[in-house]
Amino acid sequence: MNLPDLTFSRFPAMWQFDGPALLLVLVLGGLYGWGVVRLRRRGEQWSAGRTAVFALLGLGTIVVATMSALAVYDEVLFWPAAVQNILLDLIAPLGLALGDPLSLACRALPQPASARLRRAVTGRFARVLAFPLVSSLLVLVSEICVYFTPYFETALRHGALHQLMYVQLLAVGSLFVLPVLTEEALLPKWCSHPVRAAMVFFDGLIDAVPGIVVMTSGTLVAGTWYTRHAPAWAPDVHTDQQIGGGAMITLAELVGVPFLLVIFVQWVRSERAGTAALDRRLDAELATAAPVPSGTSAVPAASDQESAAEPERVRPWWESDGGVVGERMRQGRL
Repeated sequence: MNLPDLTFSRFPAMWQFDGPALLLVLVLGGLYGWGVVRLRRRGEQWSAGRTAVFALLGLGTIVVATMSALAVYDEVLFWPAAVQNILLDLIAPLGLALGDPLSLACRALPQPASARLRRAVTGRFARVLAFPLVSSLLVLVSEICVYFTPYFETALRHGALHQLMYVQLLAVGSLFVLPVLTEEALLPKWCSHPVRAAMVFFDGLIDAVPGIVVMTSGTLVAGTWYTRHAPAWAPDVHTDQQIGGGAMITLAELVGVPFLLVIFVQWVRSERAGTAALDRRLDAELATAAPVPSGTSAVPAASDQESAAEPERVRPWWESDGGVVGERMRQGRL
């Protein structure tokens, strides 16, 4: 394969067609778009931001990984293949999960189909696979199989197996990200947002392991293949592998930062929603418990209609308490 030197200026112009990858992108994008249109026809809203992230970061990353210069050069250089795999394993799943396709499907599908989907994703087997510690280990095992077995070199020889490896990386990566970010209750109740943040941090450490091993290993990954197919302008195969391992570590750590930020944003929104719901419930209870003064007419006078429009609320006990606790409560409220 006679390819020109891969430079920064040449990189954006190098593209190749990948039929199976394009079909996958069209199917995922078509199903997502169908769900959004179906909700809007029913008068329900769906976040335009979620749609944009799903399309650009999720589907766009799949296109870049499988059809850009990374795919053009992945058979002659290791580092484009390493970046390509990380994009499919970490970044594309993050973009797809931020679009929350599972919640969209549960809302857009008819009731029987929606109920079946919820039963399927909340079943015991699905919960075990989607549990963050299990899915993190699956991601690690998947990457170890790719880089430290004959799997990767065999995939370079056979296009169909290469396509299957793409799907494997995307599916295994989604197993971790989707349950953590979706609004559907796929994780146990004790997996609160602080616990999820800790799991994301732990997963970031795990994701860096393959890159560290690839970068520092004296054994070449698919060394026979790359030694035979490396162009004259390429660095030596060992240096190429070190560059690829460094890129894997960098991308694995970089993707952890926005992942954690998303978890913290969801945490803040959840706390605000819970506080607002509690305030509404307390307001309703206080309004219901308001005493009715004796000797007053059931129908308020005209001059009192404005004040009678809002029921008198019970004052909190600490506003009238003369003790130390009441005084401290009043100071805390000021």
